[in-house]
This record gives sequence, structure tokens and C-alpha cells, in this order.
Amino acid sequence: MKRLPHVLVFRFSAMGDVAMLVPVLRRLFHQNPKIQVTLVTRPFFAPIFSEFPHLQIITPDFKNTHKGVRGLWKLFIALKKLHPTAVADLHAVLRTHLLRFFFRLHGYRVRKINKGRAAKRRLTRAKNKIFAPLQSTPYRYAEVFSKLGFDIDLTVSEHIDPLPLSESISQSLPPKDRSWIGIAPFAAHPGKVYPLDLMQKVIAYLQQEHCVFLFGGGVSEAQQCELWEKAFPGVTSTANRFSLENELAIISNLNLMLSMDSANAHLATNFNIPVVTLWGQTHPFAGFAPFGQPASFALTADRTLYPKLPTSVYGSHIPKGYESAMRSMDPKHIIARILVILSKNA
Repeated sequence: MKRLPHVLVFRFSAMGDVAMLVPVLRRLFHQNPKIQVTLVTRPFFAPIFSEFPHLQIITPDFKNTHKGVRGLWKLFIALKKLHPTAVADLHAVLRTHLLRFFFRLHGYRVRKINKGRAAKRRLTRAKNKIFAPLQSTPYRYAEVFSKLGFDIDLTVSEHIDPLPLSESISQSLPPKDRSWIGIAPFAAHPGKVYPLDLMQKVIAYLQQEHCVFLFGGGVSEAQQCELWEKAFPGVTSTANRFSLENELAIISNLNLMLSMDSANAHLATNFNIPVVTLWGQTHPFAGFAPFGQPASFALTADRTLYPKLPTSVYGSHIPKGYESAMRSMDPKHIIARILVILSKNA
């Protein structure tokens, strides 16, 4: 009797990259109903995949049990006992290089993501830049499954219903008698963060007629969100107040999300929420734009003033003189784009 396909998938971090796996898994399960998938990722990310009842999630302990080469060998032994038929490496980092080696050594079919590093270098280099859109990350994921022999068509989108808000959470939120707008004003690197004084102007305007929810993590981000919450009656901070499960439920009930080039953009787009993104040192051409969102929803810094943009894939590199690149995006332009989108989706 032929064994049913069982694919082991590696994607440990970061949250945005992990979240971009959701639309790929939707199509994979829809087009291959007999497939079994085991996702190896960090425990914190598990709620992102709650819509998949048959998805098995394995959470390695890279700080202790699975630390180093010996720990990765232990992880391999544990994963091997699951009897996968194929391995899809969607991360392609040192840890997964070793795991791939172990599985190949034991005769397993293994495929890895092509990150397109050379093309991304050509896009972000200062001289002889090739400014052209690259393949998006979800399509790079889908390509790995295709190489393993599975049908997957990402041109078809699926409607996802909002998650229910628990009674206790609902009582702590404003009533939905106005549009709910989420704003995620932070990112991992300064080169991706819209200046806070300009963001405050966006928040101050939108909260007059809409309910604004602020998303962030860490002490400093939470403090800034609380300051805005105290300053403006139409603002609610979610930073460090809810579990990821409850944050996802709130996000799924938004009318629109305004986000930097960060994880919140991908979490929102997974629920078919319109997402306006702001791009500074990075650019949607690198392949990390929220999946399925119109190109017009991505607002970028002015390349006529800052022709070296994008300067990096992750926003970690800010050339001299480019510190104020994101100031070339007028708050009025951002507000106008948001209001147009809301009016069309009313």
C-alpha cells in the first residue's frame, strides 16, 4: 500500500516570514487533500496556524535540548520517527543546512528555498542597481512544494472569516460603531520605521472619526503606544496587553491595517484585511510585500530624492544622508490613501 505524503517543513523565524507561509498552506491543503504536513517552528508562532486543524507543529528547543550540532542530531532523530516522505526547507539557514544534510544522508527527498540572494544584492546595491520586482516570498515557498511534486496555485485567493472575540476581550475594546484601523508603527530596524512625530499626525487625524488600535512589542514600544492612548481618546493600545491569539482575533476584525514593512502587515493580510504599508530603506520589490495586496497600497520613500533606495532587504543599512528618507512621505498622503480605501470597502 502506497504511503500518503507527509512533508516536514522548516521555517523557524522571523514572524513575518513565518506568517507568509499561511496562504501557501491554504492552497497546498486545498489542492492536495491527502497530504500531511508537520511544521517545525518556534512555539510562539503556533497561533498563526490555528486555522489548520490537521497541521502538526513541532517546536524545537534551540537553547537547550537542540542546541549545537549534537542537539540538531537529536532533533533529526525525533523528526525521523514521524516517518516523513519529504522535507521542505523554507528557511535555508545553518541549522536547516545541517538538518537537510542528515535527512539526505538517510535517503529522504529534500528541497530548499531559493532566496534569490544575488538578485536581492543587485536590487539593493548603491551602484549599477537593477531596480525591478523580484519573486515574492510566498511564491518562493510554493516553488519548494512544487519541486517535491505537489500542485499549488497561488493565483486563487480564499475568503477567511474574522476570528471571534471572547467576551472578556470585547469588553475591553471600543464598540465597533466606527471603522477599526490598526496601526503597527514599529519594525525591527530603524530604517523601516516612519518617524514617530509624523506617525503621531496620522494617528491624531484618524482617531477623530475611527477607532485606532496600536500594535507593538517590548517595553519601549508599549510605552510609546500608551502615551498615544492617553493623548487621544480614539486610540487603544494592544501592546503587551494581549496574547498573540487575542491580538490575531483583533487584527482579523479590523477594517484596515497601516503597517511598516513588518510582521503585522502579513498577519493582517492573512485575514483579507486591506493593508497599507510604508517602506523606507526597504522596498516591496524585494518580495516581502503583504501577499495579495494591491501595489498601490504600498507607499515608498521618494526615490528621486533618495536614488539608492532600497539600500537593504531588512532595513538594517542606512547610508549617510538617508536618515530622513521616510520623511519624504507626507502624512497627508498616507491619510488620504487610507480614507480612499476605507470608503471603497465601506
